[in-house]
Amino acid sequence: MRRVAVIGAGQTTYGLFPESTLKELVADAAQDAYRSVDKGFSPQEVDEVFVGNLGTGGSQLGNFAPLMVEAAGMLGASATHVENACASSGFAFRHAVAAIASGRSRIAVAGGVEKMSDLPRERNRLWLGVSGDVEWERLAGTNFPGIYAMMARRHMHEYGTRKQDITGVAVKNRGHAVANPKAQFRKALELESALRAPNLAAPFCLSDACAMTDGASFAILCDWETAKAFTDNPVEVVGSGGAIDYVAIHDRPSMSELPAARKAARQAYEMAGITPDDISLAEVHDCFTIGEILAYGDLGFCETKDAGRLIAEGVTRLGGRRPVNVSGGLIGKGHPIGATGTGQIYELFNQLRGQARDPARQVAGAAYGLAHNVGGSGGSVAVHILKAYH
Repeated sequence: MRRVAVIGAGQTTYGLFPESTLKELVADAAQDAYRSVDKGFSPQEVDEVFVGNLGTGGSQLGNFAPLMVEAAGMLGASATHVENACASSGFAFRHAVAAIASGRSRIAVAGGVEKMSDLPRERNRLWLGVSGDVEWERLAGTNFPGIYAMMARRHMHEYGTRKQDITGVAVKNRGHAVANPKAQFRKALELESALRAPNLAAPFCLSDACAMTDGASFAILCDWETAKAFTDNPVEVVGSGGAIDYVAIHDRPSMSELPAARKAARQAYEMAGITPDDISLAEVHDCFTIGEILAYGDLGFCETKDAGRLIAEGVTRLGGRRPVNVSGGLIGKGHPIGATGTGQIYELFNQLRGQARDPARQVAGAAYGLAHNVGGSGGSVAVHILKAYH
């Protein structure tokens, strides 16, 4: 297999942009990615493109990938639409890695886009529900806040995890987002006010959930030798893992871990030849605060029972031993479903090159970055490990 490099990455600002079209969001992110390639880049050089999208709003269901690739100026490339709920562009990135590693493509692009402001909130809830087991979860009256709240309750019951540790994830990530110019929410959150926020689904309050978001992101990949023509500072993809699990949580033996995340992480660590202790920073899927707590155990950053302590002790805060979600995560940066996975890659690409948009949030000397992208409540998970070249 050939070594795989990321030579460019781009992202729109995340937020709510009701006046923007899907094409405009895609074009914005694609141009940002092209500009990031140090020695210049033409979209006509791309062989293959994978575009992640759930389809919230349903404005373009057929021929989705060709239309988005057209908007990005990559006419003539092979185009594939990837849908694995919130992990759509994480799996799009995995496909692009495989296309380069296998030698099938010289240059491949992975990206994603979502526009969630097109529909009223009630219709958006309907769309989001299709990422769970429709027959046994959504039609029975559950939704994702309720499902993740059950997971949080179970974690609290089994391990004594405290409510302030779970909501502390939101406080940390919103604090990180303040210095990110592309984040949706750039206002810090105090723990006391976060805990007093209106109830969402016990033990969650509104502070414990991400919001609706519009946005797009792209990453440009090529083989290691080709990368030399584009940059002197590439980022190498050294690990890639992907797995699925039961979509409905009642079919799983435990609600306090995600087996798909554990398997995908094992694959990525084994491929990279490293252990969790080698990870310098991680972007993990905190659609709800408990999602990040679960990730700490699933990714091997600690024992499952100790996950809450990482928040309490500041381990995962910027400046801590293992910073997590320095972009702001899904709660601070935003969660445009189809764009989230490659949005995580965008953050790691800049961090590992020492080019965080604001020096105040640069992780000094970062060597390995991990991206953890979850679909639904853990039915699909993609994990990637990137390595700095310098």
